[in-house]
Amino acid sequence: MPVPALDDWVRERTRGHDPAWVSTDPGFVHAHVTVLGPWLPAPAEGDLERVAELLSAVPAFDAELDDPAVFPEGMVHLRPEPVAAFAELTELLAGAYPQCPPYEGRYADVVPHLSLDQVGARGAAGPVTREQVVADVAPLLPARARVDRVDLQWWQAGGCRLLRSFPLAHAPARAEA
Repeated sequence: MPVPALDDWVRERTRGHDPAWVSTDPGFVHAHVTVLGPWLPAPAEGDLERVAELLSAVPAFDAELDDPAVFPEGMVHLRPEPVAAFAELTELLAGAYPQCPPYEGRYADVVPHLSLDQVGARGAAGPVTREQVVADVAPLLPARARVDRVDLQWWQAGGCRLLRSFPLAHAPARAEA
């Protein structure tokens, strides 16, 4: 799911590490929360229609990302809130495609997140540190996003692109307080 508020930041971070992974597709959003990956390498039209149908029943919602954290392997990330809404989307699609477990089944618990950078990776100012990433992204936090679609993106050096967007159902209007 795209998080446009952080896209310029993530795009520039990606450019600093490996420009081949920066997309020229204007519809491609680098800053995202993965719902299910990897998915089918060559989905049939029926698979695309099935995903569209499943997601069209899910109400759109608002999300906020704040409070950077680090996974044990060093990935600095942001957890989205409401985390349960993101986890439910993963469960919905993974349930429909059990042959595609999230992250190839490598993790017992799937944690919805937006990746920011890898501790120890080579950055412009030397090895990346958690403190440096947190300081760099802090002016953009909290980041807010309207989650109203799920994008199917193709990730390949020199060929990152948006394949299709699947809209979520329109959420009911919020009552004024």
